Amino acid sequence: YITEIINELTFVKDSIREDDCTKLIDTIQQSQRVFCYGLGRAGFSMKAFTMRLMHMGVASYVVGETCTPNIKEGGVLVVCSGSGETKSLVNHAAKAKEMGARVALITINPNSSIAGMADVVIEISAPSPKSAKQGDIKSIQPMGSLFEQSEGIFMDIAVMMLMERRGKDSDTMFGRHANME
Repeated sequence: YITEIINELTFVKDSIREDDCTKLIDTIQQSQRVFCYGLGRAGFSMKAFTMRLMHMGVASYVVGETCTPNIKEGGVLVVCSGSGETKSLVNHAAKAKEMGARVALITINPNSSIAGMADVVIEISAPSPKSAKQGDIKSIQPMGSLFEQSEGIFMDIAVMMLMERRGKDSDTMFGRHANME
């Protein structure tokens, strides 16, 4: 299975546009606060991304946590939604726009409701049962696993790009690692 999964990930990798990645990094760099949100397995990757932003000293928050502040102008909401149509995520994107914040979307569907509101759209061409767009690849993996894996890898790459821009390495980031374990 591992060879097939790696082949699937390679196909998806080749579909992601580098300039879209750069737009996301630029948007994060220009934002005072970064709010991250996704549901299910995509949400787990978004929490990991939020943690890495915190390790870099970025004011970053997971939407829905009790200690998350309000979003306002100068902030960005980074949303991961395969379909781009999940109602709660659409509502959060609309609220962010209403408050003057920017929206970045990681999705399979660049023609979705959230994409229509987004300032930045990163398309990940992976099949998912929640997306009408199935792309040119069929996955051997269940449900949306290929999208969720691809999203997680993409977010790790975005972290590495931000680290480079900010002059950070693993040692400097580890200085912000939790110490009350």
